[in-house]
Amino acid sequence: MRIVFDSKTGNVKRFVQKLGMECDQIKPDLQIDEPFILITYTTGFGQAPQATKNFLSNKGHLLQGVVSSGNMNWGNFYAHAADLISEQYDVPILMKFELSGTNKDVVRFKQEVEQIVYSNRKMDSA
Repeated sequence: MRIVFDSKTGNVKRFVQKLGMECDQIKPDLQIDEPFILITYTTGFGQAPQATKNFLSNKGHLLQGVVSSGNMNWGNFYAHAADLISEQYDVPILMKFELSGTNKDVVRFKQEVEQIVYSNRKMDSA
């Protein structure tokens, strides 16, 4: 499963570096034509980053699940970008993590990815 991420302060980038998986950072020239999982951050007062929104406006039909980083100090807006993206693209929120995540978050992320890959294979063989 392809992993695409957006990072501003480096927290998401540090998280994906812990994964030991190939991940593509959102850039204007990023071209993908296969299903992917998005890892992004929350900005402002619970908003999705503009670069993430621009990318999804073209590739959102390929989105399989969303993950967001955040800071629990923001209360109800903690990692809220995942909520917004999940609702708009009708995909599951795989998880939320604080700042650059913990080793436990890394394990959970990998389990969530495996579950999506398994579910997609099961649907393809049906």
